[in-house]
Amino acid sequence: MNSIAPDVAVVAPEEIRLGTGNGRRFEGAEHGAGVSYFYVDNQPGQGSLLHWHPYPETWVVLEGDAAFTVGDRTITATAGDTITGPAFVPHRFENVGSGTMRLIGIHASAIIIQTVVD
Repeated sequence: MNSIAPDVAVVAPEEIRLGTGNGRRFEGAEHGAGVSYFYVDNQPGQGSLLHWHPYPETWVVLEGDAAFTVGDRTITATAGDTITGPAFVPHRFENVGSGTMRLIGIHASAIIIQTVVD
C-alpha cells in the first residue's frame, strides 16, 4: 500500500459549468480521472437529444422524475434510481415530472464521446 497521497484537487462548479444554467460537464482526462460525467439540472419537458456513446453510460437520478429511452425501451425513474445504457445504443432522457429533475450521467471514459442521432 502506498501511503503517499497523490495530488488531489477540488473542481468547483463554475470551472465546468455548461452555459448559464446549473448543468456541468466534467471530463476526467482534464483532471486525472478515468471517468467523466454530466450533472443535469432540467425543468419539466427539458432533456437530452437522442445520442449514443462508444461506451456504457450510467445515470443516477438525484431529484425528480425522468423518462429514459434506451434503444426501443422507455422507462421512468425517480430520485434514487440508477439506470445503465449499453455502448452504441441510442438513448435520451427527459424531465417528465412537475418540478426540477437533477441527475448525474456517468461516462465510462476519461473523454466524453457523443454522437447525436439525426
